[in-house]
Parts: sequence; C-alpha cells; structure tokens
Amino acid sequence: MSVQMPDKCVLVGAPHTTNWDFPLAILGMSAMGIRFNWVAKHTLFRWPLGFFMRLFGGISLDRRYGGTGFAIKAVETFRDFDHFVLAIAPEGTRHKTAYWKAGFYKIAMKSNVPITLGFVDYKKKKIGIGKILMPSGNKEKDFTQVKAFYSGKSGKYPEKQGEIRLR
Repeated sequence: MSVQMPDKCVLVGAPHTTNWDFPLAILGMSAMGIRFNWVAKHTLFRWPLGFFMRLFGGISLDRRYGGTGFAIKAVETFRDFDHFVLAIAPEGTRHKTAYWKAGFYKIAMKSNVPITLGFVDYKKKKIGIGKILMPSGNKEKDFTQVKAFYSGKSGKYPEKQGEIRLR
C-alpha cells in the first residue's frame, strides 16, 4: 500500500516490539524519500550516541516529567514549520502494554494535522506507510480505523504486541 506522505503529520510507528524496528524504519522511510523526526527517552541521547540520535532526527523526551511539555513543543513546531513529520510509537515501549498512549492523537488534534499510519510487518517482510487519518475528535471512532489498519500486522515478537486501545 502506497500513499502520498503529507508535509506535516504525526507518523504512528507500530507494532513496536524490538530495537530493530528503529533501524528498519529509518532505512525503509529513507528508501521512500521520507525524512522524519522521532521521539525517544532522554537516556539514549547521552554521549556518544546523542550526536547520532539527533543527526537522524531524534528528539529527546524526559519521561520523568510527563509528556505535557513535549506535546506543547510539538504543537508549536507544527505551527512554525512548513514540513514536520513526527514519528511516535504509541505503545511507548517494546514490551507488551495494556493500552496505547494517546499523546500522538492529542498532538495531531491540537496541531490540526493528519495521522499517518506506518508499520514494520515482520511476518510479511514489509515496511510502509498506509492509511492517512484526519482525527475527528471522536477517539473511539478514529481508533476503530487505526485498529483495523494494524490488524494482521506483526511485530518481530508478536507476543509483545498489546491490544490497540486507549486507557
């Protein structure tokens, strides 16, 4: 499935079950000509990795203080730039979770940008961008579409994939 990537969007990366998701996504998106920024925990940005993390579009997030400050900064960045693709793994971890974090949805809503659904499907050996969804404000309705898109997509460790739902 191939879609035209918007200049501004929140790019969802799922499922996220291994550290290998990141380099595969970087390579896959690069091959498609897509440059994006992404979020990772602040501890990954220490010396010597920090330089390379930023070089490849990384944005440090200190989770000890919650995501509110980051969300505000992301919304401001969408307003300030003509091109900004922000990739977020809504599971927030490589381990099985009971729910997805809704920050990506809130950022897209407040920034008035679409949500683009990206994936690394290990079972089918595919990397890609699929559905583009403009958030309606009706989370339940929108998440029905998100869930339908990701059904059948398999992470490297499917047993670590949680159900696609909000808290």
